[in-house]
Amino acid sequence: MKPDGGRYGEAVFPPEQQGEGERVDFGALAYDDVTLARLRALGAGPGWRCLDVGAGTGTVARRLLDEAGVSSVLAVDRDVRFLAARAVPGLDVREADVTAPDFGSGRFHLVHARFVLMHLPDRDRVIRALAEQVEPGGHLVLGDAVDLTSDRAPGTPYTRVMRAMWRGLRETIGTDVTWVPSYPRLLREAGLEQVAAEIHVPPLVPGSPISRFWADTWERSRPAMRATGLVDDAAVDEGIRYLDSDACAALSAGLLTAWGRRPPA
Repeated sequence: MKPDGGRYGEAVFPPEQQGEGERVDFGALAYDDVTLARLRALGAGPGWRCLDVGAGTGTVARRLLDEAGVSSVLAVDRDVRFLAARAVPGLDVREADVTAPDFGSGRFHLVHARFVLMHLPDRDRVIRALAEQVEPGGHLVLGDAVDLTSDRAPGTPYTRVMRAMWRGLRETIGTDVTWVPSYPRLLREAGLEQVAAEIHVPPLVPGSPISRFWADTWERSRPAMRATGLVDDAAVDEGIRYLDSDACAALSAGLLTAWGRRPPA
């Protein structure tokens, strides 16, 4: 279905909305450790030039500099207010749209994008464009959500709201996670080798960063969720209470991370 509400950051999750940076940071607290572990396992370290696409508040970019010791990170986003507010040495910031035909930032040892492509149209083309910016011998690493609230999952306040969220975001801004398991194939088709993937599912524990992330996300996407007809405000409120209770027994959306290496020259 063609989205009717614009793009991410417009009809839903505008960066100027109070607390949006904090919501993004809750997601970072849930996923950054596993992302950094994978990037470092691939060799990210001194001498590496890195591109972080859709860098958000810049948590991955800054940890690449501080913990992995990479030489530089170019952090790109359509809105860079959070990045500009947290500048550190070695971090360059660029406001740009990765879907633009002329998007190009050079060649890098690492190109990374997390929770970006799931919100974009023409994803195959964007993956190929990102692969072209990887140095020979370097790596492209992509991460996006995989939905685990399938039809076989028990009907709970959580699963009802999550299903409404995915449908509402798809109909409003075009978010689509159904194609994310195709990442390994798409990386191979982009000419990369040594392709592999893994999934991390953070535990839903009351008060945890991931539980707070989902509660904030539901609050900010209520209109899109109500428009699906699957939930009303009372159902969303019930889902938020369920997340923060000992009764919660559910699987969060997972982070599928896939990577491939550009063949050496």
